[in-house]
Amino acid sequence: MLYLALSVLSSTWIFVVFKLYDVYKVQTLIAIIVNYFTACSVGLLLYDQPLEIQQILGASWIWGPIFMGVLFITIFNLMAKTSQVAGVSVASVATKMSLVIPVLLGVLLYREQLSAFETIGILLALAAVYLVSGKGKGIHVDRKHLILPILVFLGSGVIDSSIKYFEEEHLSDPEIPIFSSMIFGFAALSGLVFIAIRPNKKEMKLNMKNVLGGVALGIPNYFSIYFLIRALRADLLGSAAIFTINNVAIVMLSTLIGILLFKEKLTPKNWAGVALSVLSIILVALF
Repeated sequence: MLYLALSVLSSTWIFVVFKLYDVYKVQTLIAIIVNYFTACSVGLLLYDQPLEIQQILGASWIWGPIFMGVLFITIFNLMAKTSQVAGVSVASVATKMSLVIPVLLGVLLYREQLSAFETIGILLALAAVYLVSGKGKGIHVDRKHLILPILVFLGSGVIDSSIKYFEEEHLSDPEIPIFSSMIFGFAALSGLVFIAIRPNKKEMKLNMKNVLGGVALGIPNYFSIYFLIRALRADLLGSAAIFTINNVAIVMLSTLIGILLFKEKLTPKNWAGVALSVLSIILVALF
């Protein structure tokens, strides 16, 4: 449970850093790419085996970080676009409700058994995500923009499912740091390609503020993946329970930090979502 708690804390810190980007006018795209290079570097520093490029490129899991690295930068841009055309709430719900995909993977592919309480907890978790993320009058998406949250939902779910697959089928304990590092390394390279083909290159500024913003994001970003993989390997809970608790706890803790640090206001519906979050975590964790 310690690894799961550390993963939640790391992911929640990412939320805090993103909030501070608005305060200090950090250029998000540049900071995101610096963040990926930082996360990659942290993994390389934690890898206590000889760093042999040929051996790493020949590992059975290497195609996973390549695939997930490209997916990371793609989903980031899709989330940004979804936030712009459909609202932040829609992007948030699409991202967090993607926990359904790794949960189904655990049940169907790895034959994990869900108790009645766990099933109820997962359903409550989905309701909690919706209620906490919804601001104002509710969540609505124009039909012409519906494809964006669907792609965010699928992409986020595929990333989590891929982490479970490689943890289960390909990784040994010593390989976890380098595997996590390679995900962010290929995400960084994908980001550079994206900038190279981006039409508005004049807007890109590699200054100290953007670099520090990227470093502040990259360290917790690395550990959010690293500790999640460690939690999956601990075998104290099934992957369905871990992904549910991880996603819902991040939503709940991020919401509470938003209230305490950034003076965000919650509607009664949001508070109901927080209460459901707590209940869902109790049901999934204890039963």
